[in-house]
Amino acid sequence: MIFRFDQITVDFPESSGPNPNAAAAVQELLGGKFGEMSTLMNYTFQSFNFRGKNHFRPFYDLISNIAAEEYSHIEAVTCAINLLLTGATTRADRNSPSKKPSKVVDTAKNIATSGSADPAPLENSVDYRRSSHFLASAQTALPMDSEGRFWTGQNVFSSGNLKLDLLHNFFLECGARANKIRAYESSSDPVARAAVGYLLVRGGVHVVAYAKALEVLTGANVGALLPIPDVSNKKFPEARKLEENEGLHLIMYHQSKDYTQLAKIWNGPHPEDGKPLVVTDEMPKGYPFPDLDEEPQLSSPGDIDPAMIKYYADKLN
Repeated sequence: MIFRFDQITVDFPESSGPNPNAAAAVQELLGGKFGEMSTLMNYTFQSFNFRGKNHFRPFYDLISNIAAEEYSHIEAVTCAINLLLTGATTRADRNSPSKKPSKVVDTAKNIATSGSADPAPLENSVDYRRSSHFLASAQTALPMDSEGRFWTGQNVFSSGNLKLDLLHNFFLECGARANKIRAYESSSDPVARAAVGYLLVRGGVHVVAYAKALEVLTGANVGALLPIPDVSNKKFPEARKLEENEGLHLIMYHQSKDYTQLAKIWNGPHPEDGKPLVVTDEMPKGYPFPDLDEEPQLSSPGDIDPAMIKYYADKLN
């Protein structure tokens, strides 16, 4: 069972305005082959299917615990995408003004001054990379990659062989890390980079965790491979701040009091900076979940823009 809090793990900065193309890039980190949907469902099914829990309890606890954390990562990436999309099309309802009003055009005013031209508040959406953000949803995230391909259960690997599953999870986290770095380099938007910086740190924890699990299980020196790619988190200001100020790269959070054997794997020095790894019963720091502005031109959350209805009603009469 999962106990949910109405908080988010990323302290997002104030948005500098809509950035739909950055949102499209961040979609890869949600619904791509190496995205958060994949890490969540891989570890979830491996934990559901785990055999021999009593004999291999530390490994079961680790996979289950990381699976639970991945829910918060999906929240964080989805929130970033939604913030990047907010205000991207012409918003008519001034009762719910954008945090950045200068970025929003008043459709009703346009109707009054544009003669007989039909209002098309979504017209500029055709210039953005992912039209599905505007046609298949209300300027919100979808479980898809940066090319608009929807996430599939074929991305789930659950072999039932512990060594093979751990090898796969190590590979999956390293692949995810490579994509995060590329997504970071694809946009200078502070909202996108805040999300990616956090994911680099916490994803890095999972890379190290699976490396240590393989070392405990086999005796192989997997930690000598790290980091993959060969780029330290300290190269990214948003990630460096979380590591230096909060030690977020050292902490494994107990997502449940039932996972009592995490410390049998998560212990010793961090392979990069040598600082001691810790398991804590404290929950990760949470921040208020951003309240997304209404987008009446998308009938979100309710009726379509009244000014537009009146326009067409008058035209039909």
